Amino acid sequence: MLIKEIPFFSGLNDEDLKRLENISVIKSYKKDEFLFMEGDEPQWFNVLVKGTIKIYKSTPKGKEIFLHTLRPISLVAELVNFENISYPASGVFLNNAEVLRINYNKFKTDFLSNPSICFELLKSLSQKLRIMNGVLQNELTLKSDAKVAKFIVENPDLFSTIKHTQIASILNIAPETLSRTISQFKQQGIIKLDDNLNLTFKDNEKLISLFNI
Repeated sequence: MLIKEIPFFSGLNDEDLKRLENISVIKSYKKDEFLFMEGDEPQWFNVLVKGTIKIYKSTPKGKEIFLHTLRPISLVAELVNFENISYPASGVFLNNAEVLRINYNKFKTDFLSNPSICFELLKSLSQKLRIMNGVLQNELTLKSDAKVAKFIVENPDLFSTIKHTQIASILNIAPETLSRTISQFKQQGIIKLDDNLNLTFKDNEKLISLFNI
């Protein structure tokens, strides 16, 4: 992907885009690789251009606390750059991905005074607040079957490609609860799964009705 195709940088002129290219690199990641781990010091300003990343914290006993997922095109953990703090959480890829990595010190010097960049940063931070509000609302208001239904509708690709133990962790439910709910959906004719766990929607409206209250 060309940098000029990234909406975040759409307000830059050709000269600025060239300067940005000179301090940037596109890096590819494989599924289950980490972009950063809790406690790491930030060096790069990261833009997710392909794939899905899961952000989570770990308890002292090693239990994962899911925060949210990000899809393209998104800034990733940009607040650590602005606050100059270590990463408060870890970021792991749920599938193969690509990230535009920008030297943050040079980016800060050359681009943070640009009004269009500042506006896009505010939009990104606002989006993160909406995401976290949605995660909190889901946790407080949705029952297990509604959580599973919402995940299936919003992430059909992930449902078929990542382990169900990971999905259960994301939804903050027991793996047994996830398996039982999936079996119920299959018995009710709402979804169909083949031997390779490829998902087919049989009654999309029914799934949506479970969480769209």
